[in-house]
Formats: sequence, structure tokens, C-alpha cells
Amino acid sequence: MTSDAASFRAFSGEHLDAATRLSQQVRWPHRREDWQMALALSNGCVAVAADGRVIGTVLMTPYGQDAGTINMVIVDEAERGKGLGRCLMQQAMALAGERRLQLVATEDGLQLYEKLGFRRGGEIVQHQGHLAEAVAQPDAVRAATPDDIAVITALDIAAFGADRRDLIAHIASIGEFAVLERQGRAAGFAALRHFGRGLVIGPVVAFSSEDAKSLVAHFLAGRQGKFIRVDTGSETGLAPWLGGLGLDHVGGGIVMLRPAAGHTRRRAPTSFALASQAFG
Repeated sequence: MTSDAASFRAFSGEHLDAATRLSQQVRWPHRREDWQMALALSNGCVAVAADGRVIGTVLMTPYGQDAGTINMVIVDEAERGKGLGRCLMQQAMALAGERRLQLVATEDGLQLYEKLGFRRGGEIVQHQGHLAEAVAQPDAVRAATPDDIAVITALDIAAFGADRRDLIAHIASIGEFAVLERQGRAAGFAALRHFGRGLVIGPVVAFSSEDAKSLVAHFLAGRQGKFIRVDTGSETGLAPWLGGLGLDHVGGGIVMLRPAAGHTRRRAPTSFALASQAFG
């Protein structure tokens, strides 16, 4: 498929180096390894100029047949204003089919996403920096074992209303999980993995902001001076605590939602979800 400026091809491993260069151009922190993880879990396409340069990217991460996220929408700065962003989004939406979709937008992209049928949800705030304060290890949180992955997956499905078992399994293979226990049962979890300049904590699922704080604290404990990123919903109220630890508020975005065809978005009223994005 072609547009006035580019042809569109399936995103494959041969495009990872070019995609990494594009993310560096827009000052995103993604390493080649971070792109590789995203591609392993996603379908996508690249926009290719007549001279063979990759000038745009998009990924659609499916969560079962019901939901998905759109990630890594980048257009080369020299090619903007030519409709490539819209074309890339249309490619991703075609890959998604009738799934409900979520993405995180900047103010610059809001108008396009709204025209494509997305509506505003919450707000994601990004905190990162070198951990400045020592954090105590919370008593109720422990390192997860392989036997915990099934219950972690179930908690994640309950919180996000989508089957992200492939994401959970992939994070378990490259990072680590922790679980918070109540009366001998897992009542929340958090994940940690290498990302960008250091480490990222997320996803995190808990039933209260205090439990979420305990789960984050588990991975902060003993990591004073390390570069750490946490993305959290603005409604969680964790921003002052994170900022006080040296993880400054450095940006964020607006959650944009498109319901599945013929359905409204399902929510989980008893769950508290933190750090909902998979790839930053």
C-alpha cells in the first residue's frame, strides 16, 4: 500500500535499527532491546520512502481478541505534515480489527486521534530520575516465583479487562515480578525490567494506592542512586511521594480510548491499575 510520500510494509526485525534511530530523533529513551520486546508482542508497519529510508513506525499490541494498544507512533521530523501519521494509525487500526484500543497521546496528536474515533480517558504522568532517598523494604511484598504467574495473570486481566498473558510471560522472562500478600493470597503485583537509561517499574496492579506504593517500594528498596522510571495514572495520588524520592515529573500523556465495535469499554470497578502502558 502506498501514499503520496511512502509505501507501507510489515514491521519486521530488519527495521529495528531504523526504528531505534527514529526514537532517538524524537528523544525517546528506547534502546534496540526495548523495540525488540515491543515487536515480539505486536504487529505493525513501517513507512518507507522511495529511497528506502524508514520514515515512520507504528505497532499494535493485541491482547487476545478483545483489546489492544497502539504504540510507537513516530514520523521522521523531515516528513511531518504530509499525512503519514494518519496513514500509520489507519494501518494499526486495520491490524486491530474490532478490538477496543488504547493509546497515550500528546497534545499535538489529540485532534488526529479524536477524528479517528478515540476519546479522552485519564492522564498518565511519567516520573523518572536517580533514586535520591533510601526506601525501606515493605513487609507484605515478596519476590514472585514461577508458581505466581497464573495468579498475576488473573489479577492483570481483572484490572485491565484484557488478556495480557503474553505480556506477563514476556516480562517474567526478561525481568522480575513481586506480589503483595493478604491473608496468604496474592492481592497485587508489580513488575521490574530494564528499559531505556535504567529500570522501569510497571505494570502494577493493587486494590489501593497504599498497596501500590508498597509494591513500588519493593523494587525501589536497595536501589538508591539507580535511574528508575514509573508511569502512573494522575488519579493515583502517588506523584508527591515519587517526586520526594527524586523521581521527577518529566511529562506524560492523555489516555485515548476507542471502544470495540458495538461495545462500550469494560472497566474493573474493584481494581486499581498503575503503569498501564507496556512499552513506555
